[in-house]
Amino acid sequence: MAQEVKANSTPEEGQIVTEHTLFAEPIGHWGNFTITNSLLNSWLVVAVVIIFGLALRNKIKLVPQGLQNGLEMIIEAFLNIFDGVTGSRAKSVKFAPLVLSFFFFILLNNWLGTFPGIGSIGQVVQEGHERIFIPWFRGGTADLNTTLALAIIGVVASHIFGVMAVGWWRHFNKFINLKSFLDIPRKIRKDPTVIFVNPIKAFVGLIEIIGEMAKVASLSFRLFGNIFAGEVLLASMSAILAWGMPIPFMFLEIIVGLIQALIFAILILIYLSIHTTAEEH
Repeated sequence: MAQEVKANSTPEEGQIVTEHTLFAEPIGHWGNFTITNSLLNSWLVVAVVIIFGLALRNKIKLVPQGLQNGLEMIIEAFLNIFDGVTGSRAKSVKFAPLVLSFFFFILLNNWLGTFPGIGSIGQVVQEGHERIFIPWFRGGTADLNTTLALAIIGVVASHIFGVMAVGWWRHFNKFINLKSFLDIPRKIRKDPTVIFVNPIKAFVGLIEIIGEMAKVASLSFRLFGNIFAGEVLLASMSAILAWGMPIPFMFLEIIVGLIQALIFAILILIYLSIHTTAEEH
């Protein structure tokens, strides 16, 4: 773990500073594209998932055995959890590839942040009178850029599925309710209250737009805050006593990483389920 401590070396070498920053540190460039340590860690996770998926695909059999049997049990357990949210096995199966992709990507990023070497293997760069240690790897979800991107993808995907399920006009009117104004001339004779009720419906739709922005902020900051705080905690424990003391906290972070990945995935599933359900009158 990168630690928020300072170690003095000899005067000729200058001062070496190791700190855990809120932002991901750049470690290289590809043309004009900056490569950060959290991005490199995310690429590592993607590579692991792709290699594992390709290896597993070649071993899938009609009658599951060994690892395939265990994975099918895990997928079935997830589908049972999803059914409690969607209320439909068909919807659970439809959303499972996207939701499980979020879950496993976040889970591996969360857990990689606790591995030995992540945050402690890197390079020293000279900045003024100080030598700054920059780790080559940093947990991807300990970077707000990563969690914000995941949140935006999840929320946007829920709207795409919503348009596909209920149609663009009905989905659009959940947020900018033009239909409520168009219904006033047609219904005012039978129900004069629509002149008051329908503008309220339109105002509620505008509040829903704010709610969608709040979803992005909530998803991204919750995941980032929990994982970043965990890495700082482990760094602090390692600075106090590197042998033994961080171990209980590492097990705690493994549990927290699992819970946070599950919470993020379930929230995305809830958004998908809500937007693909037609509005009741």
